[in-house]
Amino acid sequence: MGGESGSKRVLCVVGARPNFMKIAPIMRAFAGSSSSLNATLVHTGQHYDVAMKHAFFDQLHIPEPDVDLGVGSGTHAQQTAEIMKRFEPVLDDVHPCAVLVVGDVNSTIACALVAVKKGIPVVHVEAGLRSGDRGMPEEINRILTDQLSDLLFLTEDSAKNNLAKEGIAGEKIHFVGNVMIDTLLHNLADAIPAKTSLSSMQLDSALCEKGRYGVVTLHRPSNVDDPAVLRGLLEVLARVSERTPLLFPIHPRTEACIESAGLHAILEKAAITAIPPQGYLEMLGLMKDAQVVLTDSGGIQEETTALGVPCITLRDNTERPITVEQGTNTIVGTDHAKIMACYEDVVLTGGKVGRVPDLWDGNAASRIVQIMHQWASG
Repeated sequence: MGGESGSKRVLCVVGARPNFMKIAPIMRAFAGSSSSLNATLVHTGQHYDVAMKHAFFDQLHIPEPDVDLGVGSGTHAQQTAEIMKRFEPVLDDVHPCAVLVVGDVNSTIACALVAVKKGIPVVHVEAGLRSGDRGMPEEINRILTDQLSDLLFLTEDSAKNNLAKEGIAGEKIHFVGNVMIDTLLHNLADAIPAKTSLSSMQLDSALCEKGRYGVVTLHRPSNVDDPAVLRGLLEVLARVSERTPLLFPIHPRTEACIESAGLHAILEKAAITAIPPQGYLEMLGLMKDAQVVLTDSGGIQEETTALGVPCITLRDNTERPITVEQGTNTIVGTDHAKIMACYEDVVLTGGKVGRVPDLWDGNAASRIVQIMHQWASG
């Protein structure tokens, strides 16, 4: 039951860039629903700068946050603690019937912890995903948030097995589809072509002929913090670029690691074009016309599957196995031979042919709001 009688406000939490694409369709679904539930948006400010706010909030038509906690960066412990301290007074002020969190960032677990300690139900969107690697901070956030949640919404049906093993009651669990794909389908017609993006940066737009270039993203600490691992990845990317020019939107963390390790020369000598972090519509345009995407991002594994673009994941595991089992994703780790073999398959055969998973149809957020309405009215 969702709180006291008459209390029909859901506090929706967004914290970091991976959350923005997930919260946009949920806020839109609440706004367009006849449900008695009303959504209040809290931005923790875990990731925040003016450029990224424009590139995501404005492009995705996310409403201005009702509350901005302005937490900023810090260690995992500092950031989590600061979010908790600043979020508690918001709960005391709003008295929501539920707190809805998305994904697996520090804001997700921090706000879930505060809510459950105050007896407020927690709703977790994108629940049940597991990589099996507890060395990833996100894995800890996923596991703990799911344990605290009263409603758990799944992007893939197989995630039920993970939750069942962890003792979570089946009546709490609902397979609704993927809100990330809601956002992708809603915005696909407005994706900014790669040529337009490169021209705006005064770069050669001939680099991005449809189906003849690749896209790279790297940001995982396991890939970028160790100079030897980072060097190895850049070297194999340079080999790939000999046949397929690569566009590389560089994450600030990765840029700092490349700089400190003195590895810029590898990029400069290769057909790899480093560009600043991109907005959502720009990144969508880069990916949809690419021959291949090489990444360590979980969200991009899902987006490439929805777009039908081959994805080579530079990690040893994934919390999104459906992208491998049904989609266009292949896990290769950081092994040069595996990366090159997978890339050769893309060049020779067009890459892995997948299908769009069940319920990745653009209606996940509507299902979430409908189920929450029934739950809060029960």
